[in-house]
Amino acid sequence: MSSALTDLLPHPIVQAPMAGGVSVPRLAAAVSEAGGLGFLAAGYKTADGMYQEIKQLRSLTQRPFGVNLFMPQPEYADPAAVDVYAHQLAGEAAWYDTELGDRDSGRDDGYDAKLAVLLDNPVPVVSFHFGVPGADVLEALRRAGTFTLVTATTPDEALAVERAGADAVIAQGVEAGGHQGTHRDNPEAECAGLGVLALVSQIRETVGIPVVAAGGIMRGGQIAAVLAAGADAAQLGTAFLATHESGANAVHKQALTNPLFTRTELTRAFSGRPARGLVNRFLREHGPYAPAAYPEVHHLTAPLRKKAAASGDAQGMALWAGQGHRQARELPAGQLVEVLAAELEAASIALSAHPKGPTR
Repeated sequence: MSSALTDLLPHPIVQAPMAGGVSVPRLAAAVSEAGGLGFLAAGYKTADGMYQEIKQLRSLTQRPFGVNLFMPQPEYADPAAVDVYAHQLAGEAAWYDTELGDRDSGRDDGYDAKLAVLLDNPVPVVSFHFGVPGADVLEALRRAGTFTLVTATTPDEALAVERAGADAVIAQGVEAGGHQGTHRDNPEAECAGLGVLALVSQIRETVGIPVVAAGGIMRGGQIAAVLAAGADAAQLGTAFLATHESGANAVHKQALTNPLFTRTELTRAFSGRPARGLVNRFLREHGPYAPAAYPEVHHLTAPLRKKAAASGDAQGMALWAGQGHRQARELPAGQLVEVLAAELEAASIALSAHPKGPTR
């Protein structure tokens, strides 16, 4: 690992910030205490809600941790397309006995207010999703003593991250669960994502800043693979979603290894932006018709998803998961970090002991 990352985490293991109530303070604390880097997800929270979680996390650990922000989104959704989709979702609203959400509930996720809190009360690490913050923002965070990371899904995006002045880039492969962190939502390119190994290798040859690999990583051997490909650390989301401290709904946790859910797909069905989840009824029925309209679609479907979760209906929930979901392990988060670190060490020893060429 680079020296900057080494100072933050003894093990090259980062717990992905999963919005929607998954990345709670007790999860981040357990990961950081075990030698990884725990993360809070500020997405979909108010600035005060984020601040309260930071206070709670600080009471649980003295180790470094991170906070993730969503970048504000430009207005490019077609209102007519959103109207059509809302009409299609009327049956879902009737089924769950609720109203559709207000599509105009906000586009910036309280970005400026959250950034102000993080500058007034600096945290060790801040990461950004859905775009690149301005160079002035990254410089202000650096002056505050905060290490910054920005997600990229292509080498060109990684270059933009480096040029803006971020300390490191998160190379998110197409295998990753949840939302793809593309800097621009381009419907024509949504099926052209790179796998994490190819992406890490290409980004490593494009930028000089540290690289954190993300996407479908569930085992220590896979961490060894991305490190060998040029990453400095690995970020895991789905692997931590199933842990005891995760704030994920119990139905969501169980679905990861439920034989009913055999695969994942990228879909716009729940939010209007490409995100990988387990294929269920809602995804199958609405995914093909969902418009490129984030966060409008996210706001529309929020009451539906809430009602489905409250009733334990996995077929109506956004079951975000990476391609490696079947390898999820229901362990305490700290124990999972220890297991991953041991697997990584074993894989690294095996790699170093492997012959350089074929034997005869």
